[in-house]
Amino acid sequence: MTERKNSDQSNRRDFISGRASLRAWNELADDAVHDPRQSFSQRAGEQLSETGSCLTQIGRRAMACEFQILWDTEKYGPSTDSALRALDLVDRLESQLSVFRSESEVSQLNHQASQHPVQVENKLYQLLEQCQTLSEQTRGCFDITSSPLSRLWGFHRRKGEIPKSAEIERTLQAVGHQWLVLNASGPTVHFRHPEMEINLGSIGKGYALDCCSDLLEEAEIHDYIVHGGLSSIVARGSRHPQRTDSSGWRVALRHPLKPEKRLAEIRLRDCALGTSGSANQFFYHQGKRLGHILDPRTGQPADGVLSVTVLASTAAVADALATAFFVMGKEEAFRYCEKHPHLAALFVLPGSRQGSIEIHTCGLADNDWICCQPAADDC
Repeated sequence: MTERKNSDQSNRRDFISGRASLRAWNELADDAVHDPRQSFSQRAGEQLSETGSCLTQIGRRAMACEFQILWDTEKYGPSTDSALRALDLVDRLESQLSVFRSESEVSQLNHQASQHPVQVENKLYQLLEQCQTLSEQTRGCFDITSSPLSRLWGFHRRKGEIPKSAEIERTLQAVGHQWLVLNASGPTVHFRHPEMEINLGSIGKGYALDCCSDLLEEAEIHDYIVHGGLSSIVARGSRHPQRTDSSGWRVALRHPLKPEKRLAEIRLRDCALGTSGSANQFFYHQGKRLGHILDPRTGQPADGVLSVTVLASTAAVADALATAFFVMGKEEAFRYCEKHPHLAALFVLPGSRQGSIEIHTCGLADNDWICCQPAADDC
């Protein structure tokens, strides 16, 4: 069952534990995998039946996806007050960060910051500083100022269209982290281009998960998983905290071309995961598939990658780098990971035959992931 109501009184009733919440966990990671080898999910299912351990799960719709928190009931009890506070925090962050809410702080920045410096809340300022640092480190492959390009290509309306070259060149003049001026003494934000705007969609969900994680840790809950739409995940502690041999949480990645199928399973140990892909937003033009992830440097859809999954210490960084790596491509992204050894990445690329795929990893140990696709898919 998923909590969707706004009143605290209703929220406290709208949760479950036991078999039904195990079904929620099955949906996340442990449903059957059609693979001749023994998979993570098969082993996890055997452990589950042996221990009788139950998860409590609670969720809410926010940021255009389902946020869910799962934790071990045997060790922490229901603990719904802490989980509800975390989900309430997601609601507040959406009200602050969403460009689709005219009253949000980010929307107000987009209306005013090109005219004069605008004072912002401290944590929002810190997030913008992090975005600027990531833009610099990725040489513009991650850029929160690229929203005008998405609008130009029709992706804001979910109706793709091909813009003229002159329109792309004109729009690119207002794109780039160099136009974002941050002043810590305010703290204030100023846009140095009159047509510039920002959109935190490529990092906001991960940032919200990190804030949820901080709140759960403050409540002394140290074994849990929290995700936003399954593509952004924070995992702390272990699925079976009572076991001395416990080793994190097992989560599933979906196939970028066949979303009803499972691509792989990854073991997460006190880290976050972010996945970027164009499976949900794309259109065809002259036989070519054009996805919604755009290269902020050229204004063109990023090409040559089906999906990217990044493991990092925080969900904000994992989400941002998953987008940046999708734009970079495998070779440049792997060089980036070599310089940042705390990162890991899994790339899904088109295979040599139509409809086939290739999987390439960097920084992932063999015992930390398993492929769920037949060998014919070059897994």
